[in-house]
Amino acid sequence: MPAIAAPAKVLVSGANGFIAVWLVQDLLERGYSVRGTVRAESKATHIRNLFKAHGGKLEIVEVPDITKPGAFDAAVQGVDAIAHTASPFHFNADDPNDVIEPAVKGTVGILESALKHAGPQLRRIAVLSSCASIINDSDRGELDERRWNEESIAEVRAQGRTAGQGAKYCASKSLAEKAAWEFAEKHKSEISWDLVALNPPFVFGPILHEVSSPAALNSSVALFYEAILTQKKTPEELAEMQGSWVDVRDVALGHVRALEVPEAGGQRFILSAGPFIWQDWLDAANELKLPGLTVPTGTPGAGKDFEYKSWYSSAKARTVLGIEFHDKKSTAKDSIENLKARGW
Repeated sequence: MPAIAAPAKVLVSGANGFIAVWLVQDLLERGYSVRGTVRAESKATHIRNLFKAHGGKLEIVEVPDITKPGAFDAAVQGVDAIAHTASPFHFNADDPNDVIEPAVKGTVGILESALKHAGPQLRRIAVLSSCASIINDSDRGELDERRWNEESIAEVRAQGRTAGQGAKYCASKSLAEKAAWEFAEKHKSEISWDLVALNPPFVFGPILHEVSSPAALNSSVALFYEAILTQKKTPEELAEMQGSWVDVRDVALGHVRALEVPEAGGQRFILSAGPFIWQDWLDAANELKLPGLTVPTGTPGAGKDFEYKSWYSSAKARTVLGIEFHDKKSTAKDSIENLKARGW
């Protein structure tokens, strides 16, 4: 199926989010027109100011509740592609449905609106999923796009409110992405577009979106801020955590390429720069020798021989989408300078 190219119009849902603002910037700088959705007009001011040089190329519309039937009916009309990034990311749900329902209904809802109201010019929809929909707690070794997180779904169904917060979030991502693929398959004879899913792990990097204080940082950047700049967590506490990561700018670029590259249609893409332990970030930050920056030293070099339980293959994103991922040192530098510039 044909991919899109500038000056096509792209709908970006949740346009004021951490990843989405970088995506909006990438699209505008490449000559696309962007229609972004926000929950309230108050969320639009910062984006309009940030991209005012692009004039009429940016349009912002309100979608107050993405879970309501028909929420995106007006927003999808006339666009050539959709990047759906709006979804909850938090670990404080009591009822699992508090996080699962918005994720699933928001994703299926925008696809339903696209089916009924977008028009035949719509060519591709990219859905921001997560590596949370890929990894199971029991997984070991290298994981690729063929894997699905089934264990979190099973835990939530068995335990309900008493399930772990991580399981509730992971189940929401897995169920939402599954629902998207099921919808596309069910309606394949009726749609003019194809589907792509983007699956990042922890997303770090500088922020462009509106954040009033460190307390309002999104979850992944808040982790970085606490680990590197506040020293609220000791090296011993940080040593207990391992994961994989990607720079927010690479996730944004991944969305652009997913919309543009013909071969991307119908595929999932893991967007991962590699695994990490927090010692890697302490080392990267200390190697920068930035003026006025004091970072715990921990055990320098401990990450070099660390044996990870599991990690992700990003081979498909590199070969099909052509992504060259940021390394830890460049992301650490840009992130620290970005946060320090805000006085944090």
